[in-house]
Amino acid sequence: MEDILHTALDYYKEIEFSNFYNSSMRAVAIGMFMSLLLTNLLSFLAIKKYLFKRKFSQSKKLALMNHAPGISIITGAYNESVTIIDNVHSLLSLNYHKFELVVVNDGSSDDTLDKLIKEFKLEETKYIFETVVPSAPIRGIYRSTDMAYKNLVVIDKFNGGGKADALNAGLNIAKYDYFLNIDVDCVLDFDTLLIMMDVVLNEKKRCIGVGATLRMSNSSFVNRGTMENVGVPKKLLVRFQELEYIRSFVLGKMAWSYLNAVPNISGGLGLFDKEIVLKIGGYDKNSLGEDMDLVFRMVGYMQETNQPYCVRSVPRTLCWTEGPETLKILVRQRIRWSRGLFQILKKNKKVFLNPKYGRMGFIIFPYNLFFEFLSPFVEFIGIFVLIYSYFYDPIAFMNILYLIIAVISFYIGLSFSAVFLDRKVFNYYKNGFVTLGISAMALLEPFIYHPIIVYCSLKGYYDELTGKKKKWGVMTRKGFNKTN
Repeated sequence: MEDILHTALDYYKEIEFSNFYNSSMRAVAIGMFMSLLLTNLLSFLAIKKYLFKRKFSQSKKLALMNHAPGISIITGAYNESVTIIDNVHSLLSLNYHKFELVVVNDGSSDDTLDKLIKEFKLEETKYIFETVVPSAPIRGIYRSTDMAYKNLVVIDKFNGGGKADALNAGLNIAKYDYFLNIDVDCVLDFDTLLIMMDVVLNEKKRCIGVGATLRMSNSSFVNRGTMENVGVPKKLLVRFQELEYIRSFVLGKMAWSYLNAVPNISGGLGLFDKEIVLKIGGYDKNSLGEDMDLVFRMVGYMQETNQPYCVRSVPRTLCWTEGPETLKILVRQRIRWSRGLFQILKKNKKVFLNPKYGRMGFIIFPYNLFFEFLSPFVEFIGIFVLIYSYFYDPIAFMNILYLIIAVISFYIGLSFSAVFLDRKVFNYYKNGFVTLGISAMALLEPFIYHPIIVYCSLKGYYDELTGKKKKWGVMTRKGFNKTN
């Protein structure tokens, strides 16, 4: 009799657990559906609003105005010998009346600095500046003897252990009120500075940050520092990243921009209000997600000081970056990103549902916690529950399977809508077949690429919990494809 009771009790517990997970999965699925539907709607409205404002753009006037706000472009370079010359030429050719380019050689062990000195006729110079934010010691500051490169400044410093330290060194030198943070391997649209500054000037509130859409430069062609022919990445791994970026920027970031709740401005390209960045102490060199950490702290500062502000995103692609072509480099990159997210959530836990922080406490933080941080756990646990229910609860198994299929189908639909919205509005690809080729990646992504991202997220969380030593790693550059 006792054995029968134990068996019945165990069976009851199994049913209870199965019902609990079914209910949880159903709630998660409904939440995802609602949020993704809302994302589509908000991104459409945001893009429509952006295109309307572009009709009254001041970009052409900005290109000629002497009193236009100045912009300091800051980029760090660590062992970038392969692409550094092309990149600097590209950045110096941007269409804007008042800007400087600050290149920070972050203790490179290759000939990055030597190439810069030779190509741009650099000489070490005395440069008076105030150290407002901390960085590793500066060894020398170089300016060009050629007036064609008069707006180029090269900083040579000891390696500070990451991008944040290099950017802080550049911030101490930068002379203008706004700065553009970019990765040195990026190629920018000719009018990037005009378009992003136009967004700042068109806002009624103080615009403390502007981001834009990024794409993969792999398989595209560059001519004299400008993107001449946008090609579809040939390697499957990079194609997945292209699709991921389009979905993230065209749909995700634009929806958040409409709500004035942009959670992150990519480290690949971002325009920021320098005064606010200096007041919060610059970049945190101990963070592995320094770009997201910066936006969190900037928004937090504006909320704490009761200053009206906005953070915006531009749907147009203004930046092409070289994506990892090997699984090893991609995994290392995404593990670092997930650790950065974990660090930021731990660091800013006081913000969660705190009325003092407005949208940040009720929208940005909860979204990152539930949809970015916790979703890999739900997916991972779901695999084991699916296997368990297959053997012990066929009804629950079918319910869970239907939910998983529904969620995957909806994500595929989301990817399709992002690609076709991007094509309809901006049309970067040569023809419809190319668009279909990128869209086809959405059918494979849930089964090939997404599991890799889930693994990287969980591995990053584990590394952060166990206190594994933080490091950036090396991103191997192949350089640009050049046209004749």
